[in-house]
Amino acid sequence: MTEEQEHRMLNRLHAGAGLYACGGYLAGLNALQCSELCTALLFDRLERKMRMVEELHREASENWNQTFYLLYFRTLGDRLNREAYLSLARRVSYKTVLRERLAPRAVESLFFGASGLLALYPHDAYTLDLARNFEYLAAKYGVEPMDAGEWTLGDIRPANHPVLRLAQAAEFFTQDEFVMERAMACRSEEDIRNLFCAEASGYWRTHHIPGIAGDDRPKRLGAFKANIIGINLVSVLQFAYGSYTGRETLRDSALTLLERLPAEDNRYMRSWQGAGVKVRNAFESQALLQLATEYCPAKRCAECPVGRRILKTLP
Repeated sequence: MTEEQEHRMLNRLHAGAGLYACGGYLAGLNALQCSELCTALLFDRLERKMRMVEELHREASENWNQTFYLLYFRTLGDRLNREAYLSLARRVSYKTVLRERLAPRAVESLFFGASGLLALYPHDAYTLDLARNFEYLAAKYGVEPMDAGEWTLGDIRPANHPVLRLAQAAEFFTQDEFVMERAMACRSEEDIRNLFCAEASGYWRTHHIPGIAGDDRPKRLGAFKANIIGINLVSVLQFAYGSYTGRETLRDSALTLLERLPAEDNRYMRSWQGAGVKVRNAFESQALLQLATEYCPAKRCAECPVGRRILKTLP
């Protein structure tokens, strides 16, 4: 391969980077070659996510339960509200939740009161009770409520509304004080759903938002969202915790879990599929997401595992 050939190929790769032009090359690889590339990209992605977990772990004073709690809230909503969820989790610590876990409505009161969201909606007997409980708990634990303006609420699907997500989170954290241990034990999609598909308390059967009654149906965190939590929380934390403790079996479990979870359905995966790439599971979709977000936009083709392999094929 001459320098001129490499230069021409890099120009072609750069020109097609935004269109996933290397998808045709990926689609033509055999299973072993595809697995090698996906593994390299996935480890690249997990290393980046581990740095994020390490930052949260330091913030949590190296407490893994608090780290799990922060990462859960970071994963719970959409990207627009990620910082708002984290702000809430920093105001109401996991230690506080554990202390109030068995008191009726206490965790809901803490989450809704600290979020500031109740101020946006009409009150009824239930939400007034939450507000009164929060006044007591805020004084007890020194919790300062957020400004409701910190939340982005426009164009959000009802099932993903922060109010409903907080109701589900309250139920999740009251069901068991060993959620971190249970997350580390997840090995399948069924395990993920059994742990995370919490149903909001009875009031929310007839409410999507406070004070306004609607259809009567259970408000359970769905399988799609549970799988996203499995990908972005459980597998990442298993890998990070396994690395921190030197437990190689836990790192392996993180990879196996991704192989057993379905691939994400998002615009990136639809673009890769449009380019001819078949995405079979979350292991592969996370690898392709690394390509689509870390390499393609910046045209880092010369550093990309796929780009480097293409360059090696030149005569």
